[in-house]
Amino acid sequence: MIGPLSRSGLESKIGYAFQDMELLKNALTHSSYANERGEEGFESNERLEFLGDAVTGLEIAFLIYESGPEMDEGQMTAARASLVRTEGLAGAARSIDLGEYLLLGVGADKTGIRENDAVLEDAFEALVAAVFLDGGIEAARGMVRRIFAPAALEKIKAISEDRFDFDYKSHLQEELQKGGAAEIRYILKKKTGPDHNKTFHAAVVIDGREFGEGIGKTKKNAEKMAAKKALEELNCI
Repeated sequence: MIGPLSRSGLESKIGYAFQDMELLKNALTHSSYANERGEEGFESNERLEFLGDAVTGLEIAFLIYESGPEMDEGQMTAARASLVRTEGLAGAARSIDLGEYLLLGVGADKTGIRENDAVLEDAFEALVAAVFLDGGIEAARGMVRRIFAPAALEKIKAISEDRFDFDYKSHLQEELQKGGAAEIRYILKKKTGPDHNKTFHAAVVIDGREFGEGIGKTKKNAEKMAAKKALEELNCI
């Protein structure tokens, strides 16, 4: 058994059968379970997350590049950022019921963290890494592609129909909160142009440090572009 459900159930959902079951167990082991057990062979999935993040990002970037030849760099960047953010990866984890297979400590399980977005994101990345280590890059890419293709194609369709409007401000806040609390505020630097055709220049200030200037025809759009600049400077997109 792997978690409360059988191994075969999860493998059928991801389209991959493991040769080394220790890798699968590692991917599904939350730190609360490893700490509670204190036994050899129960390492948490935190190291696998690191590797899985890179593999997942690579395949999603390739999927967008391949499926959206009409998209420019900025549009591809926005689509990728939307898909690999916490909500996107947690959604992918839910599509394969990954939370049901996690090995959790008794106390942690009672808190309902099987449905926590951050926990699901980490577990999904760890699972991708486990597939990569067990079956190689093509197996891992195949798993990511099968799960993400519908969402990626929907993003590309939205862009082509001019419905895509990525929320850079929310994404910036989410990225900064990963490293702890941060003070974020937006400032209006200046307004240019005649009253009937103003251009707004804004900047985002994070813990007292001012980041790149955003320009837009409204104050809201200028702030959004400032958030995008900050994300680029922080290497978050």
